[in-house]
Amino acid sequence: MRSSVASEARPFKIPESVLVIIHTPMLEVLLIERADHPGFWQGVTGSKDAVDEPLLQTAVREVLEETGISARPQDLRDWAISNVYEIYPVWRHRYAPGVTRNTEHVFSLCVPPGTAVRLNAREHVACQWLPCLAAADRCFSPSNAEAVLMLPQFVP
Repeated sequence: MRSSVASEARPFKIPESVLVIIHTPMLEVLLIERADHPGFWQGVTGSKDAVDEPLLQTAVREVLEETGISARPQDLRDWAISNVYEIYPVWRHRYAPGVTRNTEHVFSLCVPPGTAVRLNAREHVACQWLPCLAAADRCFSPSNAEAVLMLPQFVP
């Protein structure tokens, strides 16, 4: 006999996301290691929760969820850069059938040296602060690495 209680279907991810490069004034970059793929280091990333969620709100929310760093919208810098990339096959099941590409919008957040990081253990297992070039070399994603290399252009 089947239960009359319907299980909640998890909605598909929206193929529009943010990448937030968190850094210090000395351009040390925060990288976080994915829990589901050890060795995959990246900046803060995450998809919109709703189609109409403003990108800046997505960025603020993801920074808090993934690092415990509380940022105000005015603390983030919108680079006005969007990367369109092929979603890795291992993660395509999270998206609606037929969705293979994601649009990622790039932001940065400058924080003081020594800013405490509190990881969401379901998503990330480790973090490290690295100089720009070393951070870019460590990133598994080409769009993350490229953004880290571009960081000096976006720091006043």
